Amino acid sequence: MRGRGGAFIEMNGTVTLRDPSRVFFVSGIDTGIGKTVATGLMSRFLRRRGVDHITVKMVQTGCDGFSEDLDAHRAIAGLPRQPEDEAGLTAPQIFHFPASPALAASLEGRETDLDAIDRAVSSCASRRAIVLVEGAGGLLVPLTDSILAADFAAKRDWPLILVASGRLGAINHILLSLEAAAARRMRVIGVVMNHAPDTDPRVVDDAVQCTLRALERVGAPGALVRVPEIPEGAEVPDIDFSPFFSGVSSAHSGVAEAIP
Repeated sequence: MRGRGGAFIEMNGTVTLRDPSRVFFVSGIDTGIGKTVATGLMSRFLRRRGVDHITVKMVQTGCDGFSEDLDAHRAIAGLPRQPEDEAGLTAPQIFHFPASPALAASLEGRETDLDAIDRAVSSCASRRAIVLVEGAGGLLVPLTDSILAADFAAKRDWPLILVASGRLGAINHILLSLEAAAARRMRVIGVVMNHAPDTDPRVVDDAVQCTLRALERVGAPGALVRVPEIPEGAEVPDIDFSPFFSGVSSAHSGVAEAIP
């Protein structure tokens, strides 16, 4: 049985998903930091626990037709395209030019349709227990000339999952991103620390420790998940994201409602 706010309630009344949030904003410290892989891995984690969920690419740039990031989500999670994909709900804004959504839209004589994003995410959230919304670029990327991604997510009370890595220079970007989130009163769920190729392990460990201290300050102690290197063609690993999705029960098996 599904309770209010997307919590799952067992027959004995036990709430097995303690976090009341239904929509999570997956953003990053930079473009190309690995948000798509991290989102796919979180989707895989939820699927293996039988949790009814969907991923959404809020704005896809540098693409024509179906969102290539969504295809990556599905492949990593071991899922086929979903009914919401076919209905156009999971990639409500797609632009050809690879740039910020604001610039990519302007080059087509358009503006990012924030209402379309709202409608799509709301529709997905009405059908699924959890929605993972992957952003475009970094946390402060402009969606329009006046709206940044962080402002859009904060106004909707979407808690933040920040994707980073331990590469040289990342500490500054991580701390600035967490400060930007705190300034907007965004709830921080945690940080995904992706593999940093060609980086001294001491640099990576320092980034991890600095991030853990920062997570303490923003009220998410210990909420850091490390993702190892995943060579091309290698088997997709099962990463434990329970620090983010505490209490998810493997007993629940949800099925998406039909889309009219």
